[in-house]
Amino acid sequence: MTRAKLADWLDTPQVRFGIIGVIIFNAILLGMETSDTLMGLAGPLILTLDRICLGIFVVEIILKLIAHRLAFFRSGWNIFDFAIVGIALLPVTQGLSVLRALRILRVLRVISVAPRLRRVVEGFVTALPGMGSVFLLMAIIFYIGAVMATKLFGASFPEWFGTLGRSLYSLFQIMTLESWSMGIVRPVLEVYQYAWVFFVPFIMMTTFAVVNLLVGLIVNSMQDAHAEETNAATDAYRDEVLARLEAIEARLQERERSRPD
Repeated sequence: MTRAKLADWLDTPQVRFGIIGVIIFNAILLGMETSDTLMGLAGPLILTLDRICLGIFVVEIILKLIAHRLAFFRSGWNIFDFAIVGIALLPVTQGLSVLRALRILRVLRVISVAPRLRRVVEGFVTALPGMGSVFLLMAIIFYIGAVMATKLFGASFPEWFGTLGRSLYSLFQIMTLESWSMGIVRPVLEVYQYAWVFFVPFIMMTTFAVVNLLVGLIVNSMQDAHAEETNAATDAYRDEVLARLEAIEARLQERERSRPD
């Protein structure tokens, strides 16, 4: 089998869906390894199946390296696969026992195999530059709010607003709307009657404005990535149609020339 045929075979739906199935099966096995009961009943079988899954991943990477050679590393997704499988191959010793937990990262390989998941990640990465500006804006708002909250409420509620760090954490909890009313704001209102003047605008700016702005950036980036993919597919189809038309025209001209006068 030539390198081109091997590359085409690795990109067939059967192979891609097969790898997805192995990834999902391996994720189930890694979850089963966390159960002492299951490991006691079928520990050797689970570990053997886990090694078989890892072997399949290694074979896939080797075949891709054979098919693409150095061009394999031109794709960020291939580098991602190579790193994930490489982490799983590192020896698990007492000093590197954390690597046993990192093996679950193999589940992330499903992102590189599933086109829709890949599009979501690409959209998220594309949105990162714009998100940086939003994060900077949010950091400024949080810093201003934390300084104000520490000075306003720190004396009466030191566990929530006693220091700048505690104020930042409390304001983050408020932004997530996790027990913000009964847990923090209402007790503060019992001491400071007009504290709502601070908390309500803060929630409006962070939870409903800035966070929705982040969501909007990600959605727009995903739409742009989908549009680029659609345009690329359209261009490829157009080029294929034009090539076929040129081939048909060439055949017709050849027949015209071969006709006897």
